Amino acid sequence: MGLTVVPCTPVIGAEISGADLTRTDPQEYQAIRELLVRHQVLFFRDQPRLEPGAQVAWARQFGGLHSHPAAPTMPGHPEIFVIRADANSKVANGHGWHSDVSCDEEPPMATMLQIHHVPESGGGDTLFNNMFAAFETLSEPMQRFLCGLSAHHESEHIYRGRYSDRGVDDAGRTYPACLHPVVRTHEEADKQALFVNPSFTTRIEGLAANESRALLNMLFEHQQRPEFQVRFRWTPNAVALWDNRSTQHFALWDYWPATREGHRVTIAGTRPVHRELPLCRRKMRLSRKAL
Repeated sequence: MGLTVVPCTPVIGAEISGADLTRTDPQEYQAIRELLVRHQVLFFRDQPRLEPGAQVAWARQFGGLHSHPAAPTMPGHPEIFVIRADANSKVANGHGWHSDVSCDEEPPMATMLQIHHVPESGGGDTLFNNMFAAFETLSEPMQRFLCGLSAHHESEHIYRGRYSDRGVDDAGRTYPACLHPVVRTHEEADKQALFVNPSFTTRIEGLAANESRALLNMLFEHQQRPEFQVRFRWTPNAVALWDNRSTQHFALWDYWPATREGHRVTIAGTRPVHRELPLCRRKMRLSRKAL
């Protein structure tokens, strides 16, 4: 098929060349899906600008598509979420560590984003981190403790009024909230990943409020370590495809008042579950900051 794979770091991410994302090809799709599970986020540069129908068709190879509970969609293409921030924006999509719509009962499996317009002065990079590595570098006693816990993921505090400047009237709308395992089992990789994030995760079920805050703050600080990350600098029409089951991401809004714009399609997933697996301790050279 002519795919060339260049890992970005030993921990997460790979740049893929030789792929044609303007067409669907079952053999190429299968290879890319396997690479996604292995590297967790894939980057495709020098792509043509994908027409909405072509981007939707390519993403549908993974299965059904996810509908965002709050964001406006493209007329005629409800599967497309237009990502845009400019001088008049009050928020920028993705600014803050999160896994896409983890508040849903069935959060997205993966997300495909093509950025068409990048700020001329630079900025707008996206950071991704590896939630397998975050779990596997915790001590075994902490791993065992977390495997028995569930956490509340909520979205009212994020989505209420968020898109009012883009014509969304959400009066009377109810935004999703769900209880998910703190450690989810990735059904394809057969590995455990931390599944809490500072955007949507609000509390740990069954713990006192102060215990929940302390534990979540520790986990958020740990999973944001730079050793688990890759940083992607966008170029016009580059595409990123990431696995929401095992990563989080943070889209930097460091380019105001410039414009950054693209199209996102999100692939539907299943309800997160925890399945007992042998515990794994990853050996990494971490910074001197205490674990």
